[in-house]
Amino acid sequence: MMTKLGTKGSMLAIMLSLIFGGCVATGFTAHAQETAADATKRKVKTRATPDYPVLAKQMNVTGKVKIEATISPDGRVTATHVVGGSPILVSSAVDALKKWRYEPGPKETTEIVEFNFGGN
Repeated sequence: MMTKLGTKGSMLAIMLSLIFGGCVATGFTAHAQETAADATKRKVKTRATPDYPVLAKQMNVTGKVKIEATISPDGRVTATHVVGGSPILVSSAVDALKKWRYEPGPKETTEIVEFNFGGN
């Protein structure tokens, strides 16, 4: 029979593996790439790089975060919708994306942006 501590430790390990999907860090680089293959893509004028969250660094979490951004005609990011990624990395990626500025356009557009937190 497991002790109280053993049960809690096992539960914690299971929860963390479910949340982080077994990601292991080999180093850290954060970069973003736009993945929309649209001919009408808006060009980025100013990019902000996301901070690598302290907890993610301590837990060696890496991975990609994919976000759909709504861009206003004047080039500001007005809304974001997380498409995928580790919950521990999402907040940092969204905060950085909200600082991006795109070239002005005739109407509101959406872009898919992917941030890669990892050694690649």
